[in-house]
Amino acid sequence: MSAPLSYGSRPRVKGAASRWSTLWTDTLTIFWGDWLDLRVRIAQVLASGLVSPLIYIVAFGLGLGSSLDATATPTAGDSYLEFILPGMVALSSMAISFGGTTFSICGERLFTKTFEEMMLVPIHPLAMHLGKMLAGIVRGVLTASSVMVVAILFTGKILSFINPLFLIILVLNCAVFAGLGVIVGLTVQSLEMVGLFNNFLIVPMSFLGGTFFDPAALPVALKAVVYILPLTYTSMALRSAAYLPIGEFPWYSIPVLMGFAIALSLVGAYKFSTLQD
Repeated sequence: MSAPLSYGSRPRVKGAASRWSTLWTDTLTIFWGDWLDLRVRIAQVLASGLVSPLIYIVAFGLGLGSSLDATATPTAGDSYLEFILPGMVALSSMAISFGGTTFSICGERLFTKTFEEMMLVPIHPLAMHLGKMLAGIVRGVLTASSVMVVAILFTGKILSFINPLFLIILVLNCAVFAGLGVIVGLTVQSLEMVGLFNNFLIVPMSFLGGTFFDPAALPVALKAVVYILPLTYTSMALRSAAYLPIGEFPWYSIPVLMGFAIALSLVGAYKFSTLQD
């Protein structure tokens, strides 16, 4: 007769396939808890990241763009407005994936104190990170989809913004910044500290991440800075997926973004395993 299981323990599973299956099940369990809260606020999530991109589209795409189109030809798209639209998708998905994930974890840790209950559940730390990251990906994709609708209305190019390559890069971008949001959410001790991360990391990246310009045109010294930022690879890849032939797509952007997401997942899993609130 097998020994009885103690409270909160799991039966042992054999084989790598079983371990991965358990990890995936645990990830979906963590995600489902966030989804129950997220699904009642879908309209709010769709609209939350739309204001800033709309302002940039009007101010830069329609205002500044009309002057630039008379003197220069964009490297992708038929106008400067079309040039920045993929960047606006990248920017909105970054902001909501990061901000939504960070504030969600901060609220659970610092205010409702429900985060402590989740930490008592016998779930692998990596599954906890992936579950929270998956919720951030959904937030980012939902918000980016509203920006994509605006982009289609402005350009009339449906297939430019709804194609497999464009969507793959979008999901990878959300994974990177949702993963970063998990780490920040586990690290900060107040909402004021979240503002510091936003002001010194997210806001500068919004303007330096290739959303408004072609990074290839920068001087070498500035390229060294710009190409460190994951948003740069997202902006270039989304722009290429939307307008350029498949042969000109920067395929290296996919492993770069995957590398960022994997590295952040390992850091996040470590943070979960050592967290003491």
